[in-house]
Amino acid sequence: VAGENFDQSPIRRTFKSKVLAHYPQNIEWNPFDQDAVNMLCMPKGLSFRTQADNRDPQLHSFIITREDGSRTYGFVLTFYEEVTSKQICTAMQTLYQMHNAEQYSSVCASSSCSMDSLASSVDEGDATSLAKLQRYNSYDIGRDTLYVSKCICLITPLPFMQACKKFLIQLYKAVTSQQPPPLPLESYIHNILYEVPLPPPGRSLKFYGVYEPIICQRPGPNELPLSDYPLREVFELLGLENLVQVFTCVLLEMQILLYSQ
Repeated sequence: VAGENFDQSPIRRTFKSKVLAHYPQNIEWNPFDQDAVNMLCMPKGLSFRTQADNRDPQLHSFIITREDGSRTYGFVLTFYEEVTSKQICTAMQTLYQMHNAEQYSSVCASSSCSMDSLASSVDEGDATSLAKLQRYNSYDIGRDTLYVSKCICLITPLPFMQACKKFLIQLYKAVTSQQPPPLPLESYIHNILYEVPLPPPGRSLKFYGVYEPIICQRPGPNELPLSDYPLREVFELLGLENLVQVFTCVLLEMQILLYSQ
């Protein structure tokens, strides 16, 4: 378990994650920082879900800034896949049994009752809370399907956010689709790593993803720097008044701290 969150139900806890594979193994000008990438891909750690939870894929990005000021950009698609290991499913059920036993004891202690006289001394409110506990805070290996989070990440020298997003979504669809893609997955990964060049400054580049072509454009020397992030999301997240206030603070050269989950 990552961090001290034992008071939460096992499904709501976070667990330690690790990098399963990365390609290529190393690049001279950009050595792979396994610890940093692992932490930035899953900042909250590994998480579990059941069929009752929302499991829509989520995309986020990060920046690794090195001592010399150089930057590399990461784009991460997080999704959930079914846990096929019976050992892990059994362990999750055991965690729930232990957790519910502790909750059961705390409810019993708060009502000042013994186990022998539980039925007669627990008031109606406690009985209701126990019923809710057993109904909503449970995992049944024979009834529920367990899912675990997984990430695919693309690390690039420039922030081509839209192109990376489209490629990762197409790759995810190829992984989860019942119908296999036209070529093996390794072909698409090899293509984007070794055969798709950076577009020259001021030019656009069109390359093929798994199912559809993808276009990325690089600004010229006299144009504004590449900013491929959608401004609409900024307005939706911050709101108009907050965004105007942040922009005012930027113009006044004030220090700004954005805090987010």
